[in-house]
Amino acid sequence: MHQKKTDKKPLIKETGWSVDDYYQLPEDGNQYEIINGQLDLKPSPTTTHQRVCHRFVQTLTDSCDNDYIIMHAPIDVILSDNETRQPDILMIHHSREHIIEEHAVVGPPDLVIEILSPNSAKRDRIMKKNSYASFGVSEYWIVDHKNQFIEQYVLAADGQPYELVNVFEAADVVCSEHIPCVAFIVKDSLKIK
Repeated sequence: MHQKKTDKKPLIKETGWSVDDYYQLPEDGNQYEIINGQLDLKPSPTTTHQRVCHRFVQTLTDSCDNDYIIMHAPIDVILSDNETRQPDILMIHHSREHIIEEHAVVGPPDLVIEILSPNSAKRDRIMKKNSYASFGVSEYWIVDHKNQFIEQYVLAADGQPYELVNVFEAADVVCSEHIPCVAFIVKDSLKIK
């Protein structure tokens, strides 16, 4: 379907970006996303963000590895011809692993998790939340390491916005109706070793 990134020079344009254009970007060490046809440069994550992400992946792997494929950034998720994302963490049920291609995940994961950073709050709470909902990601979590809570959003129906179904605080056990293997205490999953 789509070709892997090559060393060709990209076209210079502000809008109208497609996945094919995206894969023409040079490997320059930056992370990009296409948002409704616009190229967006993602700032590099902080070291705290990366450490929290690593710990969170370990927690999910401990409880869900038998049922889900768990991946973390950088990984391209192609949602449409003009929408790509690089979520911090994603989970795909083994029954849907056909959406995992060599170069990217092509289609909506079952769960996407974004870990808040000072420079990502607006992007994660508005832009990414709306995008993931509109492309059918059934569950979306926003992890706030600083304040020790996880917001859990679920799609009630395709094409509808997310509903906030739970805010798990530090001592709460995280659970999910859609992802039954999940069962961990928030503060334990956010410890930085």
